[in-house]
Amino acid sequence: MPSTSPAVSSTRIMALMLVLALILLSVKFGAFFLTNSNAILTDALESIINFVTGGVALYSVYLAAKPKDKDHPYGHGKIEFISSGLEGSLITLAGLAIIVKSVYNLLYPQPIHAMDVGIFLTLVTGLVNYLAGRYLIKRGTQHHSLTIIANGKHLLSDAYSSLGLVIGLGCIYFTNILWLDSVVAIIFGSIITYTGYGIVRNSISGVMDEADHELMERIIVVLNQRRRENWIDLHNMRVIKYGSQLHIDCHLTLPWYFNLQEAHKEVEMLQDMISEEMGDVVELFVHLDPCLPPASCRLCTKSDCHVREHAFVGRVEWTLSNVSENEKHAL
Repeated sequence: MPSTSPAVSSTRIMALMLVLALILLSVKFGAFFLTNSNAILTDALESIINFVTGGVALYSVYLAAKPKDKDHPYGHGKIEFISSGLEGSLITLAGLAIIVKSVYNLLYPQPIHAMDVGIFLTLVTGLVNYLAGRYLIKRGTQHHSLTIIANGKHLLSDAYSSLGLVIGLGCIYFTNILWLDSVVAIIFGSIITYTGYGIVRNSISGVMDEADHELMERIIVVLNQRRRENWIDLHNMRVIKYGSQLHIDCHLTLPWYFNLQEAHKEVEMLQDMISEEMGDVVELFVHLDPCLPPASCRLCTKSDCHVREHAFVGRVEWTLSNVSENEKHAL
């Protein structure tokens, strides 16, 4: 049987997460109506955001998976940044709403009931969100999907909030100090707001094509480890993300006497090497530069060069700083 494509797999994952969000939403609101706890309401309100953003994320992943066309030569992946930005905005608004309502209830306390049931349901939903969040981050990283990763981080944040709520609700249960309910809700409303801000910040970075230094470092480590002696120098590297697709530009210096077939073979090896590390999502654009003796000879490790004009001096280790520069390296 043919293997499922990453695009189809991502769509199925987000569809399952949408169903899960609806189930957890029902459970959390059930816990709120049983207890009338303001802290539990914060968890329930965030679940509404989970469901709404899950629907947006599902459509986003579906749209991002569409193939390139005449109107979108780089694909549809940028929609993921918009989706994650919307998700972050909704999370932030939910956190602010929780804080406002909690301050109101701090001034005008409400009676709380059946705390033991509320604590149990909150703990169960928190555990489910934690497992789902870890799974989404793992799959999102594999597929280079910002939307899936953002959704996973959101679920992890929800899980940690639930754990904190369980601790806070436990204190309320044993002490019967009702105002703690609103204080706990304010604390976790603030955490939720901060999480939303972080997701918005990452989405803006993607839209602005901000450099992903961690991703660049991963690629550079592999290039240094498997570097071929014909690759005399590599510089002006840039990585742009379009959803799950990575577009990599760089300048590669090869021996000046290579013919077109030889040069093309080296570029294919570079493409294959990066694809093995990053998955089948890489589009590589390489500008080829000829070496310039004798300056290039100083850092060239090619042992069988018949036109060498200077002895080998030392190899330049490629790093994030020197590979990003738009100039050939020299010793």
